[in-house]
Order: sequence, then structure tokens, then C-alpha cells
Amino acid sequence: MFTLLKKEVSNFLNSLTGYIVITVFLLINGLFLWVFPLDFNILDYGYAGLDGMFMLAPFVFLFLIPAITMRTFADEKKLGTIELLLTKPLTDLQIILAKYLAGVVIIIFALLPTLVYFYTVYHLGLPVGNIDMGGTWGSYIGLLLLGATFASIGLFCSSITDNQIVSFIMSVFICGFFYLGFEFIFNLELFGPFDLFIKSIGISHHYSSISRGVVDSRDVIYYFSIISFFILLTKTSLQSRKW
Repeated sequence: MFTLLKKEVSNFLNSLTGYIVITVFLLINGLFLWVFPLDFNILDYGYAGLDGMFMLAPFVFLFLIPAITMRTFADEKKLGTIELLLTKPLTDLQIILAKYLAGVVIIIFALLPTLVYFYTVYHLGLPVGNIDMGGTWGSYIGLLLLGATFASIGLFCSSITDNQIVSFIMSVFICGFFYLGFEFIFNLELFGPFDLFIKSIGISHHYSSISRGVVDSRDVIYYFSIISFFILLTKTSLQSRKW
């Protein structure tokens, strides 16, 4: 399993696509935080904080993570190597977890350089260090859990098709619905006393909760439940070849 994990990470980092995806993520965040004269701009806003990045990053992740995961199984199916992979002395779950964890590792690689932004903002504060540390680290944890959830959705979408573009589009749609869809339904106020429950199903609600700096066990359980659900769906998708 760990051999497959290293192979997946290596394949991504050895491809030009991998570096392009990570560079685009950092470039978009960097431009909005430091260059474009918008509400996200730290220098114009005059407040030592990374709130803008944590508001923007989930929307970048909506496209970044499907681009990372779209080839995990779809490429194997297209090249005909999926059968060879499944004959390895690994269970379906081990193969899925190896590919999933590889995606999470790539997400961590994409997030690590943003610590430069944190270091810069930390020293821009008056006095130095005048930054909400709890909220910042809570937001980083929330962003990582959000990315891990999107990765599980992307993995499932890749497992049900041999076309990377189809996998990408499906993943963007499902991730977008889980992040924004339930919030939109909540705002319609159609279900009366159930509106709050519908809002709590959405990822955005739990991401906002963790971003306040309080890592509630209910939020963590929610994320791991969604991840487990889509990993289970991926396992079912792979096992369908035996039906």
C-alpha cells in the first residue's frame, strides 16, 4: 500500500500538470491577497489576517482538487492498467486508500507554501504577532479537512468513468453542491424548522465553524463521515466489475 502511495505521489510530482496545478493555486491566492485591489487584499484592508485566503481557497479547491483526482482511476481504466493494478496483492480498499492519501499529500504540498503568507502577515501586524492565531490554525485545519473531503469525492467520480474530463466536471459539480448547495437551499427558507438541519448538512457550515478557531468534534466527525461515505462508494464502484 505504501509503495503504491509513493508511486502515486511521485507520478504527480514528476508530471508538469502537478506543478501547474499547485502553481495556479498559489498564484491565484497570491494575486488576490497582495495585488488585486479587492476586499481580499491584505495591504488595502489594513488588518493582519488571512481571512481573505480562507474565504477564497475553498472556491479554488473546487477546481484544483478535481484536477488532481480526475486521473486516479479514470486514467487507469483508459490505459487498461486497472486490471493489472487490481491483481496486485492488495485489497480494493488498500488501493483506494493509497490513491486517496496520495491526493491528500498533494493538497498538503499545495498548502505548505501558503505559510509564507502567514509569516508575512505575522510580521506586518502592529505589534508584530498581532494576528488571531487560533482562528488562523483553525482555518488551516478546516481547509485541510475540506480538501480531504473534496479529494474523496473526486476519487469516487474518477472511479465511475474512464474519461478524465467527465470525472473533473462531475467532481466540480458534486463538490460545489456539497459546499454551496445546502447553503442555497437553507436561504430559500422552504422547509421551516428543518432549514437549520439542511444547512448543517453542507460543508460550508462546518468549515465556517472550524475557521472560528474552535475545532468541534462534531465538525471533525462530519468531515470523516463524508470522506468515509465516498470512499465506500468508490469501493462499491470498483467491486461492481465482479457483478
